[in-house]
Amino acid sequence: MTPLELGLYSFPALLVMIFLRVPIGLAMFIAGFVGMWVLTGKPNLALARLKSESYSTFSNYSLSIVPMFLLMGYFATLGGMSQALFRAAESWLGHRKGGVAMAAIGACAGFGSICGSSLATAATMGRVALPELKRYGYDGGFATATLAAGGTLGILIPPSVILVIYAILTEQNIAKLFLAAFVPGLLAALGYMIAISIYVRLNPTAAGVRPAVPYAERFRALRAVWPVLLVFVTVVGGIYGGVFTPTEGAAVGAMGTGLVAFANGGLNWRTLFASFADTARSSAMIFFIVLGAAFYNGFLARTRVPQELSLWVVDLGLSPVLVLAAILVLYLIFGCFMDSLSMILLTIPIFFPVISALDFGLSPEQVAIWFGILVLIVVEVGLITPPVGMNLFVINAMDGGTSMIQTYKSVLWFVGTDLLRVALMVAFPAITLFLLPG
Repeated sequence: MTPLELGLYSFPALLVMIFLRVPIGLAMFIAGFVGMWVLTGKPNLALARLKSESYSTFSNYSLSIVPMFLLMGYFATLGGMSQALFRAAESWLGHRKGGVAMAAIGACAGFGSICGSSLATAATMGRVALPELKRYGYDGGFATATLAAGGTLGILIPPSVILVIYAILTEQNIAKLFLAAFVPGLLAALGYMIAISIYVRLNPTAAGVRPAVPYAERFRALRAVWPVLLVFVTVVGGIYGGVFTPTEGAAVGAMGTGLVAFANGGLNWRTLFASFADTARSSAMIFFIVLGAAFYNGFLARTRVPQELSLWVVDLGLSPVLVLAAILVLYLIFGCFMDSLSMILLTIPIFFPVISALDFGLSPEQVAIWFGILVLIVVEVGLITPPVGMNLFVINAMDGGTSMIQTYKSVLWFVGTDLLRVALMVAFPAITLFLLPG
């Protein structure tokens, strides 16, 4: 068996392990370890790689940004920032048809600016907004679908853990990726609000209306979100102003949200240690998946599967846009069965060389950034597509009276806006790139 054939056969073996519910990190590690053993015929070499790969992976300084952003999200929740964001958005939008749902989307976008995790955004805003949506007569499926879709803004609006991992894998500038994701993130929030507006007009009984509140109360609610704006401006402004690196910015953001949580009474010794423990568990899970992917992708590089695949695609003479569209469709399919981080770690080392070999009329850096944002969006869609939409499970578990089928039906409206946004960004790369310097 040639190395190339061995690399190709490893894919079905990996998928079988995933479908047998072997954790994705462990499945990739086993595939890479056994594949390297068979490829070299030397078990000692595979064992030696375990030591060297572990060191080279976890000595990457950029990875330290992941636990910092996760901790920032936990502190933001303790500081009452999610409640403040929702109350402010609800006071301005709640009296409109579908306004409470739109307020939930706006609050998710705001919380996503200080939390780099989609699941954390969905879970946090679900606890805050779901009772209000039910209180004002929103249909259970529509309410849960709205919050599941809003949760995806946690990984699209900077900071984003997924973008950090993509930047490390492709050796791109994290700050530029964050900047490129800003406009697509705002478009996502706007698209979800438009979908809500259309949905409630076609289904008038699906949503109630909250009484309007006086303007004085609206401005009081708006003033309560100043800590969110302060943290966001400090972190993002500091990164783009060259005051500190993205990793330093994450640490500053964690410290800032921690101080806000302490001032608001949400942070004490008990909750501090609980936040550290939750951050450690989440980080350990992510890092183990990163290690498994590094081991598997190192094996694939030895078999030359990514290089041969990129040469084969170029030799086909297909339109670059057609190849890009096919890859994005594959991501949508993978999203029905895999979580976002696993998809990124498993596929980017294979697909990125293919995209880099094609001519889109852009510089190599522009292609890398544009492709990264497109991948981020379609991975985000995977979080709300059946049967394994993780955000759908998180939100639906909070509402025992709503069946998963009801949530599935309503969430298709939001998936539709995501697909339209992807098509728009494929057709007009400038939507992603125009904020970049130079």
